[in-house]
Amino acid sequence: MRVLGIESSCDETAIALVRGADDSITVETNLVSSQIDIHRAFGGVVPEVAARRHVDVIFPMLTEAGVPHDGVGIDAVAVTAGPGLIAALRVGVELAKALAWAWRKPLVAANHLEGHLYSTWVRLEGDEGSEGMPEFPALALLVSGGHTELILMRGHGDYAPLGATRDDAAGEAFDKVAKQLGLPYPGGPEVSRAAREGKPDAIAFPRPMMDSGDLDFSFSGLKTAVAVYRAEHPETPIADVCASFEQAAVDVLVGKTLAAAARVHPASVILCGGVSANMRLRETLAASVAAHVPDATFHAPAPAFTGDNAAMIAAAGYFRVRAVGRRLTGGAGHLADPLTLRADPNLPLA
Repeated sequence: MRVLGIESSCDETAIALVRGADDSITVETNLVSSQIDIHRAFGGVVPEVAARRHVDVIFPMLTEAGVPHDGVGIDAVAVTAGPGLIAALRVGVELAKALAWAWRKPLVAANHLEGHLYSTWVRLEGDEGSEGMPEFPALALLVSGGHTELILMRGHGDYAPLGATRDDAAGEAFDKVAKQLGLPYPGGPEVSRAAREGKPDAIAFPRPMMDSGDLDFSFSGLKTAVAVYRAEHPETPIADVCASFEQAAVDVLVGKTLAAAARVHPASVILCGGVSANMRLRETLAASVAAHVPDATFHAPAPAFTGDNAAMIAAAGYFRVRAVGRRLTGGAGHLADPLTLRADPNLPLA
């Protein structure tokens, strides 16, 4: 099955073509147009500016990706319907609706978080994927700028939320700490880059909610602790502040994941989302799973698929269309109606 994926939930415009067979997703084309340089001047994403830029680039990207005007060779269209910035989401959703209607192809309204979960199933063409695909039940730690969640995947399309952040997401905390320290936007990668030169045990920052007894997160207090420390100790090298903050965040993320694994006994542990590109988190969680959850395999997306991209949305679309089987008319099963679909900035993970 060949699926066209469209992603425009925030400040990346993305188009992808993937082929799905059984549980394998192979990427033919994966294009991403970033707006980092545009929003850097504002210190963050401006929703209306992002939406206008999506409009400017999304049609040329379809051509660049080799998407045929008549849809020949494409079996389904998948688009991020939410969550995200409503103005940005609408650009991708309206395009996908028009294509699906004109081509008479099934339309999938994919959840952005579901896309991140399926990023670990995605393989570049020619990549054999030596670590294999995740097996169920799979415990997923999803960490990004807007989300920090623990999710149990009991099967394809079958999700149970286990815990989530009560305030700032991990990626959001990284960005805000970067701003406090005067580091450029986007801040998360800059904090991690500076942390490589620092001492992770230089400052005893708190590990919020480590002993709360539940699987929820909170990073607002940690962010505040950094601000207070910085005000009281301006002479401390920024690298040490970054390394100590990063270590505290990683300790919480890994500790909560291990606590969840002890409860649900997963066959696989998945790390996904934009913050999964953080090497300290990736390496620490992989080592911790090997040591404390030896019956589970560890999976994380290739670096190209950690951030927002359309290949992961197409992958989610593939599994939803496959679940519906031959009922490929709009509105059947998990499929969307191109006449009624609306972008939803608060779309829940069903």
